[in-house]
Amino acid sequence: MQVIVTAVGPDNVRLADPLIHYVTGQGANIAEIQMYDHDEAALFAMLLRVQLKMNQLDEVRTALQEIGKQKNLSVRVWSPEERAARPRLAICVTYRPEAALALLRAIRDGQIRADTAVMIGNRSACRGIAEQFEIPWHMIGDSQGVADDERMIGVLDEHQVDYVILARYMRVLPAASCWKYAGGRIINLHHGLLPSFPGIRPYHEAHASRMLTFGATCHFIVPQLDAGNQIIYQSTFTALPGGKLEDIIRIGQEDNEPRCLVEGVRRVVEQEVHLNFHRVVAGQPD
Repeated sequence: MQVIVTAVGPDNVRLADPLIHYVTGQGANIAEIQMYDHDEAALFAMLLRVQLKMNQLDEVRTALQEIGKQKNLSVRVWSPEERAARPRLAICVTYRPEAALALLRAIRDGQIRADTAVMIGNRSACRGIAEQFEIPWHMIGDSQGVADDERMIGVLDEHQVDYVILARYMRVLPAASCWKYAGGRIINLHHGLLPSFPGIRPYHEAHASRMLTFGATCHFIVPQLDAGNQIIYQSTFTALPGGKLEDIIRIGQEDNEPRCLVEGVRRVVEQEVHLNFHRVVAGQPD
């Protein structure tokens, strides 16, 4: 079975060696390894993608987390095969409800075979949707909407989340959070076509460029914001020349963005695509 190991913590020497030596000592085949030193944050981050036997998972998880405690590293050991039949999702939101609502309906109607474990918001605007679908709700934002990123990770761990869905969640995840759930576990809905229109105002920029085709992008998150190489799915719609910006935004938010997110999440849950070395690859991992 494929297993993703992530380790994140304060930068130091000889952090990777004991983790790598342990998994290879258990007969694991290392298919991918990435290591990062974020100097500005004095942060060490590592990802291992290995092949193990199914009956080794619990033992390996316990042993690696113990090594993490000794090295002051936050270690997570996860396999997409552990709950492949119905993975557990966290839906993260800010203001806009449309994409989250479409995703919850797709899960309810059996279009997406998954369970919503929790909804997380840095604003309270979407709390009613969580209550409507009887989903646990966690508010992680202060009065200004500034998110408590450590609390967010704690909620994800508590609810044993497999995939984190950023459904128009309008906060940038810090590098540490991205690497704690690295390996294709964080899925973002961007309300523009990447890589052409990144940033927070893609409709405005596309309209100012006299574009007639507008769209949304569902992509895996890596530490570089809207990097563009991790695209899972894109959906588009066309406007007439001279179309009003407010009409374009309305169509995008109410129809196109929700459709894009639902199909993107479905592809990941069904393991039609996965992330490998920061590239999206069709099919299940080897």
